[in-house]
Amino acid sequence: MRKTLVTGCAGFIGSHLCEALLDKGFEVTGIDNFDPFYDKSYKLSNLITARKNSHFVFYEEDLLNYDRIASIFKGHDVVIHLAGKAGVRPSILDPQAYIDNNISATRNVLDAMREAGIFKLLFASSSSIYGNNPHTPWHESLDVNNPISPYAFSKKGCELLNHTYHHLYGIDILNLRFFTVFGPRQRPDLAIHKFFKKFYRDEPISMYGDGDSARDYTFVSDTVQGILGALDYVLYKENVFDVVNLGHHHPVKLIDLINAIGEVVGKKPRIDQLPMQPGDVDITYADISRAKELFDYHPVVTLKEGLQAFEKWFFSNPDFLK
Repeated sequence: MRKTLVTGCAGFIGSHLCEALLDKGFEVTGIDNFDPFYDKSYKLSNLITARKNSHFVFYEEDLLNYDRIASIFKGHDVVIHLAGKAGVRPSILDPQAYIDNNISATRNVLDAMREAGIFKLLFASSSSIYGNNPHTPWHESLDVNNPISPYAFSKKGCELLNHTYHHLYGIDILNLRFFTVFGPRQRPDLAIHKFFKKFYRDEPISMYGDGDSARDYTFVSDTVQGILGALDYVLYKENVFDVVNLGHHHPVKLIDLINAIGEVVGKKPRIDQLPMQPGDVDITYADISRAKELFDYHPVVTLKEGLQAFEKWFFSNPDFLK
């Protein structure tokens, strides 16, 4: 039975991934520090299902504390490193926190792997790395040396760090660039979660810009299937270092997203138009041909289906409705 270590296991993507790994027969060790970026109770509820499984072990630890985490890595076959400081706009206010919790924490993960003799890694990167590149859809071969937020810079820094450890120590690595993942358990600071709450409260929707900005919304189950495909690839291949987009290949304009949520909840939106925010990009648009080629990645969940699934989860939790 393969033993997998997942950092950031209590988060939105991490908790879904842990459940999927357990369903596939993996032994899973999870690490999470319950970063106060949002309420700890959200993350505790995310772990309820995984913690019922005898093949899941959880550690509440901070990846910046190397002496406490190094021993946890021993005995594993592969690491899926999802943990990190999230959010473009908050990174502008506190860039050092993103250098610490993304770059320095990733260095600790790599060093702990090296010490434990683990040579397989999947790393959660981000579409933010592409900046405002006008050449869409974004292919992994594009120049990504022009990040426009500290968050994007920190993820680019991690990819470079990963390459160094691949070169020096032979660690096989896939950097997975996620594109606007959404679905049940999504962070409360993200647009879809906030929009549903605004609709429920009959409050105006804050729309930054003219509504033409677009995101490549990818449902969480499609992202998880992409991670599982990447996991199979990296486990059975040698001398691997690559960067792979995990998106949906279908950008949706902000105004169209707002209207789509309105259709799902049966309400017409009231919009409060605001200026574009610093660090925000105009569009994200994934070329997913590389992921299809390497591990047969095919996202299948439509925006409407994903929003309906989110609505069911959102309205089942009374805490969201306060």
